[in-house]
Amino acid sequence: MQAPVLVDVDGKPRRPWITWFTDCATNAITGVAVTPVHSSRESVLAALRSAVLREDPYGPFGGVPEKVRVDRGKDFLFRTVTAAFDLLDVTVEDLPAYTPHLKGTVEGLNRAVESMFLAALPGYARQPRPGKRPTRPKGEVLLSFEDFTARLLDWTRWWNTEHQPAPLRGRTPLEAWQDDPTPLRDVPAADLWTFTLEDAGTRSLTTRGIRFRRRDYVGSWMTGQAGIQVRVRFMPHHDHRIEVYHAATGRYLGPADDQATEEQISAVRRTRAARARRLKKDLEASQRERYAAATQAESPRRLGALTGAQAGAELAQATDTDLSDLALPDLIPPAAPPAGWRTPASLTALTTPGQPVPLPSGSDEETAPDRRDGPAARPTTDEDGDA
Repeated sequence: MQAPVLVDVDGKPRRPWITWFTDCATNAITGVAVTPVHSSRESVLAALRSAVLREDPYGPFGGVPEKVRVDRGKDFLFRTVTAAFDLLDVTVEDLPAYTPHLKGTVEGLNRAVESMFLAALPGYARQPRPGKRPTRPKGEVLLSFEDFTARLLDWTRWWNTEHQPAPLRGRTPLEAWQDDPTPLRDVPAADLWTFTLEDAGTRSLTTRGIRFRRRDYVGSWMTGQAGIQVRVRFMPHHDHRIEVYHAATGRYLGPADDQATEEQISAVRRTRAARARRLKKDLEASQRERYAAATQAESPRRLGALTGAQAGAELAQATDTDLSDLALPDLIPPAAPPAGWRTPASLTALTTPGQPVPLPSGSDEETAPDRRDGPAARPTTDEDGDA
Protein backbone atom coordinates (compact mmCIF):
# COMPACT_ATOMS: atom_id res chain seq x y z
CA MET A 1 0.00 0.00 0.00
CA GLN A 2 1.05 3.61 -0.55
CA ALA A 3 1.08 5.30 2.83
CA PRO A 4 -1.01 8.51 2.89
CA VAL A 5 1.83 10.30 4.69
CA LEU A 6 4.48 12.61 3.29
CA VAL A 7 8.01 11.95 4.54
CA ASP A 8 11.29 13.71 3.86
CA VAL A 9 13.38 11.75 1.33
CA ASP A 10 16.59 13.60 0.44
CA GLY A 11 14.87 16.94 0.93
CA LYS A 12 11.76 16.06 -1.11
CA PRO A 13 8.31 15.12 0.26
CA ARG A 14 7.31 11.65 -0.89
CA ARG A 15 4.69 9.08 0.02
CA PRO A 16 6.41 5.78 0.90
CA TRP A 17 5.13 2.35 -0.02
CA ILE A 18 4.64 -0.47 2.49
CA THR A 19 4.89 -4.12 1.46
CA TRP A 20 3.99 -6.71 4.05
CA PHE A 21 2.99 -10.32 4.52
CA THR A 22 0.34 -11.32 7.06
CA ASP A 23 -0.69 -14.67 8.50
CA CYS A 24 -4.37 -15.30 7.86
CA ALA A 25 -4.84 -17.57 10.90
CA THR A 26 -3.35 -15.27 13.55
CA ASN A 27 -3.49 -11.77 11.97
CA ALA A 28 0.25 -11.49 12.62
CA ILE A 29 2.48 -9.31 10.45
CA THR A 30 5.22 -11.75 9.50
CA GLY A 31 7.26 -9.54 7.16
CA VAL A 32 7.41 -5.88 6.17
CA ALA A 33 9.50 -3.70 3.85
CA VAL A 34 9.30 0.06 3.23
CA THR A 35 10.47 1.91 0.11
CA PRO A 36 10.65 5.69 -0.36
CA VAL A 37 8.99 5.43 -3.79
CA HIS A 38 6.74 2.87 -5.49
CA SER A 39 7.21 -0.77 -4.58
CA SER A 40 9.04 -3.19 -6.82
CA ARG A 41 10.14 -6.80 -6.94
CA GLU A 42 13.07 -5.83 -4.70
CA SER A 43 10.72 -4.72 -1.92
CA VAL A 44 8.65 -7.89 -2.31
CA LEU A 45 11.76 -10.06 -1.97
CA ALA A 46 12.96 -8.09 1.05
CA ALA A 47 9.56 -8.50 2.74
CA LEU A 48 9.56 -12.20 1.83
CA ARG A 49 12.94 -12.73 3.53
CA SER A 50 11.76 -11.00 6.69
CA ALA A 51 8.55 -13.07 6.60
CA VAL A 52 10.36 -16.42 6.32
CA LEU A 53 13.27 -15.90 8.72
CA ARG A 54 12.53 -16.47 12.42
CA GLU A 55 15.84 -15.30 13.85
CA ASP A 56 16.46 -11.84 15.28
CA PRO A 57 15.29 -9.27 14.43
CA TYR A 58 12.50 -10.99 12.45
CA GLY A 59 11.26 -13.69 14.84
CA PRO A 60 9.40 -15.42 16.27
CA PHE A 61 6.96 -15.24 13.34
CA GLY A 62 8.13 -16.88 10.15
CA GLY A 63 8.72 -20.10 8.30
CA VAL A 64 7.98 -21.03 4.70
CA PRO A 65 4.25 -20.57 4.00
CA GLU A 66 2.18 -23.19 2.24
CA LYS A 67 0.28 -20.69 0.09
CA VAL A 68 0.59 -17.00 -0.74
CA ARG A 69 -2.29 -14.95 -2.12
CA VAL A 70 -1.42 -11.87 -4.18
CA ASP A 71 -3.64 -9.21 -5.73
CA ARG A 72 -2.31 -9.23 -9.31
CA GLY A 73 0.26 -6.58 -8.49
CA LYS A 74 2.98 -6.67 -11.12
CA ASP A 75 5.67 -6.44 -8.44
CA PHE A 76 4.43 -9.80 -7.07
CA LEU A 77 4.27 -11.42 -10.51
CA PHE A 78 7.80 -10.64 -11.73
CA ARG A 79 9.82 -13.60 -12.93
CA THR A 80 12.30 -13.20 -10.07
CA VAL A 81 9.54 -13.25 -7.43
CA THR A 82 7.71 -16.23 -8.92
CA ALA A 83 11.00 -18.11 -9.27
CA ALA A 84 11.76 -17.51 -5.58
CA PHE A 85 8.34 -18.87 -4.62
CA ASP A 86 8.92 -21.92 -6.83
CA LEU A 87 12.29 -22.63 -5.22
CA LEU A 88 10.67 -22.42 -1.79
CA ASP A 89 7.85 -24.74 -2.95
CA VAL A 90 5.19 -22.14 -2.20
CA THR A 91 1.86 -22.12 -4.03
CA VAL A 92 1.01 -18.65 -5.38
CA GLU A 93 -2.69 -17.88 -5.74
CA ASP A 94 -3.18 -14.98 -8.13
CA LEU A 95 -6.47 -13.42 -7.08
CA PRO A 96 -8.83 -11.88 -9.65
CA ALA A 97 -8.81 -8.14 -10.08
CA TYR A 98 -11.05 -5.96 -7.90
CA THR A 99 -11.73 -8.66 -5.31
CA PRO A 100 -10.58 -7.17 -1.98
CA HIS A 101 -12.95 -9.49 -0.10
CA LEU A 102 -10.71 -12.43 -1.05
CA LYS A 103 -7.80 -10.92 0.91
CA GLY A 104 -9.68 -9.37 3.77
CA THR A 105 -6.87 -9.88 6.30
CA VAL A 106 -4.39 -7.58 4.58
CA GLU A 107 -7.11 -5.11 3.53
CA GLY A 108 -8.20 -4.85 7.16
CA LEU A 109 -4.57 -4.29 8.16
CA ASN A 110 -4.24 -1.47 5.61
CA ARG A 111 -7.29 0.28 7.07
CA ALA A 112 -6.12 -0.31 10.64
CA VAL A 113 -2.63 1.08 10.13
CA GLU A 114 -4.04 4.26 8.61
CA SER A 115 -6.63 4.95 11.29
CA MET A 116 -4.54 3.78 14.26
CA PHE A 117 -1.08 5.02 13.28
CA LEU A 118 -0.64 7.00 10.06
CA ALA A 119 -3.41 9.54 10.72
CA ALA A 120 -1.54 10.86 13.78
CA LEU A 121 1.74 11.50 11.97
CA PRO A 122 2.84 14.88 10.60
CA GLY A 123 2.36 15.10 6.87
CA TYR A 124 -0.81 12.99 6.81
CA ALA A 125 -2.14 13.61 3.31
CA ARG A 126 -5.85 13.11 4.05
CA GLN A 127 -6.30 15.46 6.97
CA PRO A 128 -8.98 18.13 6.52
CA ARG A 129 -7.75 21.54 5.37
CA PRO A 130 -9.36 24.86 6.35
CA GLY A 131 -11.34 26.06 3.37
CA LYS A 132 -10.53 22.83 1.50
CA ARG A 133 -7.03 24.04 0.72
CA PRO A 134 -4.91 21.25 -0.80
CA THR A 135 -1.58 22.65 0.40
CA ARG A 136 0.16 21.60 3.60
CA PRO A 137 0.36 23.95 6.56
CA LYS A 138 3.32 26.30 6.50
CA GLY A 139 6.17 25.29 8.74
CA GLU A 140 5.08 21.65 8.96
CA VAL A 141 8.12 19.47 9.66
CA LEU A 142 7.96 16.08 7.98
CA LEU A 143 9.41 12.91 9.39
CA SER A 144 12.56 11.61 7.77
CA PHE A 145 12.32 8.29 5.98
CA GLU A 146 14.46 6.65 8.65
CA ASP A 147 12.26 7.98 11.47
CA PHE A 148 9.09 6.93 9.66
CA THR A 149 10.41 3.39 9.12
CA ALA A 150 11.44 3.10 12.78
CA ARG A 151 8.01 4.22 13.97
CA LEU A 152 6.26 1.82 11.58
CA LEU A 153 8.35 -1.11 12.82
CA ASP A 154 7.54 -0.16 16.42
CA TRP A 155 3.84 -0.10 15.56
CA THR A 156 4.23 -3.51 13.87
CA ARG A 157 5.73 -4.95 17.07
CA TRP A 158 2.87 -3.43 19.08
CA TRP A 159 0.35 -4.98 16.71
CA ASN A 160 1.92 -8.43 17.01
CA THR A 161 2.55 -8.49 20.75
CA GLU A 162 0.00 -6.20 22.47
CA HIS A 163 -2.96 -5.55 20.21
CA GLN A 164 -5.92 -7.92 20.50
CA PRO A 165 -7.84 -8.11 17.20
CA ALA A 166 -11.52 -9.00 17.48
CA PRO A 167 -11.25 -12.31 15.54
CA LEU A 168 -8.71 -13.63 18.08
CA ARG A 169 -11.14 -13.25 21.02
CA GLY A 170 -8.90 -11.57 23.55
CA ARG A 171 -5.59 -12.96 22.36
CA THR A 172 -2.70 -11.17 20.72
CA PRO A 173 -1.28 -12.41 17.41
CA LEU A 174 1.79 -13.64 19.30
CA GLU A 175 -0.33 -15.71 21.68
CA ALA A 176 -2.35 -17.14 18.80
CA TRP A 177 0.88 -18.00 16.98
CA GLN A 178 2.34 -19.78 19.98
CA ASP A 179 -0.89 -21.75 20.53
CA ASP A 180 -0.90 -23.02 16.93
CA PRO A 181 0.64 -26.55 16.79
CA THR A 182 1.27 -26.46 13.02
CA PRO A 183 4.91 -27.49 12.31
CA LEU A 184 7.08 -24.86 10.64
CA ARG A 185 9.47 -25.30 7.74
CA ASP A 186 12.58 -23.13 8.06
CA VAL A 187 15.19 -22.19 5.47
CA PRO A 188 18.76 -21.14 6.36
CA ALA A 189 19.37 -17.43 5.91
CA ALA A 190 22.20 -18.00 3.41
CA ASP A 191 20.04 -20.25 1.22
CA LEU A 192 17.10 -17.85 1.43
CA TRP A 193 19.32 -14.99 0.29
CA THR A 194 20.41 -17.04 -2.73
CA PHE A 195 16.84 -17.98 -3.62
CA THR A 196 15.73 -14.34 -3.70
CA LEU A 197 18.49 -13.10 -6.02
CA GLU A 198 17.92 -12.52 -9.72
CA ASP A 199 19.92 -14.73 -12.07
CA ALA A 200 21.89 -12.79 -14.70
CA GLY A 201 23.45 -15.75 -16.50
CA THR A 202 27.07 -16.82 -16.85
CA ARG A 203 30.10 -14.62 -17.42
CA SER A 204 33.83 -15.11 -17.89
CA LEU A 205 36.12 -13.87 -15.14
CA THR A 206 38.89 -11.85 -16.80
CA THR A 207 41.83 -9.81 -15.56
CA ARG A 208 39.51 -6.78 -15.50
CA GLY A 209 36.92 -8.55 -13.38
CA ILE A 210 33.38 -9.45 -14.43
CA ARG A 211 31.64 -7.44 -17.12
CA PHE A 212 28.02 -6.79 -16.18
CA ARG A 213 25.73 -4.08 -17.54
CA ARG A 214 28.61 -2.24 -19.21
CA ARG A 215 30.55 -2.06 -15.95
CA ASP A 216 33.50 -4.02 -14.59
CA TYR A 217 32.96 -5.55 -11.14
CA VAL A 218 35.98 -6.59 -9.08
CA GLY A 219 36.60 -8.31 -5.76
CA SER A 220 39.63 -9.26 -3.69
CA TRP A 221 38.84 -12.98 -4.06
CA MET A 222 39.35 -12.85 -7.85
CA THR A 223 43.15 -13.05 -7.61
CA GLY A 224 44.34 -16.04 -9.62
CA GLN A 225 40.82 -16.94 -10.80
CA ALA A 226 40.96 -15.44 -14.31
CA GLY A 227 39.47 -17.61 -17.03
CA ILE A 228 36.81 -19.47 -15.04
CA GLN A 229 33.11 -19.36 -15.86
CA VAL A 230 30.93 -17.82 -13.15
CA ARG A 231 27.22 -17.22 -12.64
CA VAL A 232 26.09 -13.74 -11.61
CA ARG A 233 23.19 -13.09 -9.26
CA PHE A 234 22.07 -9.73 -7.89
CA MET A 235 19.32 -8.11 -5.91
CA PRO A 236 16.96 -6.23 -8.26
CA HIS A 237 17.76 -2.50 -8.48
CA HIS A 238 20.90 -3.04 -6.35
CA ASP A 239 23.32 -3.30 -9.25
CA HIS A 240 26.12 -1.62 -7.28
CA ARG A 241 27.00 -5.12 -6.04
CA ILE A 242 26.68 -8.61 -7.50
CA GLU A 243 27.02 -12.07 -5.99
CA VAL A 244 29.23 -14.49 -7.92
CA TYR A 245 28.91 -18.29 -7.99
CA HIS A 246 30.90 -20.97 -9.79
CA ALA A 247 29.08 -21.81 -13.02
CA ALA A 248 29.74 -25.57 -12.83
CA THR A 249 29.51 -26.36 -9.12
CA GLY A 250 27.26 -23.53 -7.89
CA ARG A 251 29.71 -22.76 -5.06
CA TYR A 252 29.56 -19.21 -3.76
CA LEU A 253 32.78 -17.35 -4.64
CA GLY A 254 32.17 -13.90 -3.21
CA PRO A 255 30.78 -10.44 -3.92
CA ALA A 256 31.96 -7.94 -6.51
CA ASP A 257 31.20 -4.25 -6.75
CA ASP A 258 31.91 -1.09 -8.71
CA GLN A 259 30.46 1.50 -6.37
CA ALA A 260 31.59 5.12 -6.49
CA THR A 261 32.50 7.02 -3.35
CA GLU A 262 29.93 9.10 -1.47
CA GLU A 263 31.70 12.29 -2.57
CA GLN A 264 31.47 11.26 -6.23
CA ILE A 265 27.80 10.33 -5.91
CA SER A 266 26.99 13.66 -4.24
CA ALA A 267 28.86 15.59 -6.94
CA VAL A 268 27.03 13.73 -9.71
CA ARG A 269 23.67 14.42 -8.09
CA ARG A 270 24.46 18.12 -7.75
CA THR A 271 25.51 18.27 -11.40
CA ARG A 272 22.33 16.51 -12.52
CA ALA A 273 20.17 18.83 -10.42
CA ALA A 274 21.88 21.93 -11.86
CA ARG A 275 21.44 20.61 -15.40
CA ALA A 276 17.76 19.86 -14.74
CA ARG A 277 17.21 23.41 -13.42
CA ARG A 278 18.97 24.87 -16.46
CA LEU A 279 16.90 22.81 -18.90
CA LYS A 280 13.70 23.71 -17.08
CA LYS A 281 14.60 27.40 -17.24
CA ASP A 282 15.37 27.18 -20.96
CA LEU A 283 12.08 25.38 -21.58
CA GLU A 284 10.09 28.03 -19.73
CA ALA A 285 11.90 30.77 -21.65
CA SER A 286 11.17 29.11 -24.99
CA GLN A 287 7.46 28.81 -24.16
CA ARG A 288 7.09 32.38 -22.91
CA GLU A 289 5.31 34.61 -25.45
CA ARG A 290 4.50 38.31 -25.25
CA TYR A 291 2.17 40.30 -27.49
CA ALA A 292 1.87 44.00 -28.06
CA ALA A 293 -1.05 45.90 -26.59
CA ALA A 294 -3.62 46.90 -29.19
CA THR A 295 -5.64 50.12 -29.20
CA GLN A 296 -7.46 49.30 -32.41
CA ALA A 297 -8.65 46.22 -34.26
CA GLU A 298 -5.57 44.46 -35.63
CA SER A 299 -3.91 41.07 -35.70
CA PRO A 300 -1.92 40.14 -32.60
CA ARG A 301 1.74 41.19 -32.86
CA ARG A 302 4.22 38.89 -31.15
CA LEU A 303 7.03 40.65 -29.28
CA GLY A 304 10.56 39.48 -28.67
CA ALA A 305 13.85 40.21 -30.39
CA LEU A 306 15.23 37.39 -32.54
CA THR A 307 18.00 38.26 -34.97
CA GLY A 308 18.63 36.39 -38.19
CA ALA A 309 21.90 35.02 -36.83
CA GLN A 310 20.18 33.66 -33.72
CA ALA A 311 17.44 32.03 -35.79
CA GLY A 312 19.98 30.43 -38.12
CA ALA A 313 22.09 29.12 -35.25
CA GLU A 314 19.08 27.60 -33.49
CA LEU A 315 17.82 25.96 -36.68
CA ALA A 316 21.29 24.60 -37.42
CA GLN A 317 21.54 23.14 -33.93
CA ALA A 318 18.16 21.46 -34.33
CA THR A 319 19.24 20.05 -37.71
CA ASP A 320 22.44 18.62 -36.25
CA THR A 321 20.50 16.72 -33.59
CA ASP A 322 17.88 15.22 -35.94
CA LEU A 323 19.14 11.80 -36.99
CA SER A 324 16.78 11.63 -39.96
CA ASP A 325 18.41 14.75 -41.43
CA LEU A 326 21.90 13.34 -40.85
CA ALA A 327 21.14 10.07 -42.65
CA LEU A 328 22.82 9.54 -46.06
CA PRO A 329 20.92 6.69 -47.72
CA ASP A 330 22.58 7.23 -51.15
CA LEU A 331 26.15 7.51 -49.89
CA ILE A 332 27.05 4.01 -51.14
CA PRO A 333 24.94 3.02 -54.18
CA PRO A 334 23.87 -0.64 -54.35
CA ALA A 335 25.90 -3.01 -56.49
CA ALA A 336 24.79 -3.82 -60.02
CA PRO A 337 22.37 -6.77 -60.29
CA PRO A 338 23.36 -9.97 -62.09
CA ALA A 339 23.46 -9.66 -65.86
CA GLY A 340 20.62 -12.16 -66.28
CA TRP A 341 18.16 -10.08 -64.31
CA ARG A 342 15.68 -7.92 -66.21
CA THR A 343 16.05 -4.67 -64.30
CA PRO A 344 14.23 -1.43 -65.17
CA ALA A 345 16.49 1.26 -66.53
CA SER A 346 15.43 3.64 -63.77
CA LEU A 347 16.88 1.28 -61.16
CA THR A 348 19.97 0.41 -63.20
CA ALA A 349 21.01 4.07 -63.22
CA LEU A 350 21.09 4.09 -59.41
CA THR A 351 23.46 1.13 -59.07
CA THR A 352 27.24 1.21 -58.96
CA PRO A 353 28.80 0.53 -62.39
CA GLY A 354 31.22 -2.33 -62.47
CA GLN A 355 31.29 -6.08 -62.14
CA PRO A 356 27.75 -7.42 -61.59
CA VAL A 357 26.93 -9.54 -58.58
CA PRO A 358 27.28 -13.26 -59.43
CA LEU A 359 24.18 -15.41 -59.44
CA PRO A 360 23.62 -17.76 -56.51
CA SER A 361 24.87 -21.30 -56.95
CA GLY A 362 22.30 -23.69 -58.41
CA SER A 363 20.34 -20.94 -60.20
CA ASP A 364 18.41 -22.04 -63.29
CA GLU A 365 18.66 -18.66 -65.00
CA GLU A 366 21.01 -18.20 -67.94
CA THR A 367 23.59 -15.48 -67.96
CA ALA A 368 23.13 -12.80 -70.60
CA PRO A 369 25.83 -12.66 -73.27
CA ASP A 370 28.70 -10.23 -72.80
CA ARG A 371 28.27 -7.02 -74.77
CA ARG A 372 31.90 -7.12 -75.92
CA ASP A 373 31.78 -10.66 -77.30
CA GLY A 374 28.23 -11.02 -78.55
CA PRO A 375 25.26 -9.02 -79.73
CA ALA A 376 23.89 -6.33 -77.49
CA ALA A 377 21.22 -7.42 -75.09
CA ARG A 378 17.67 -6.21 -75.61
CA PRO A 379 17.38 -2.84 -73.88
CA THR A 380 15.18 -2.74 -70.86
CA THR A 381 12.43 -0.20 -70.28
CA ASP A 382 10.63 1.17 -67.31
CA GLU A 383 7.67 -1.05 -68.13
CA ASP A 384 9.69 -4.25 -67.66
CA GLY A 385 8.85 -6.09 -64.49
CA ASP A 386 11.14 -7.82 -62.07
CA ALA A 387 12.08 -11.44 -62.68
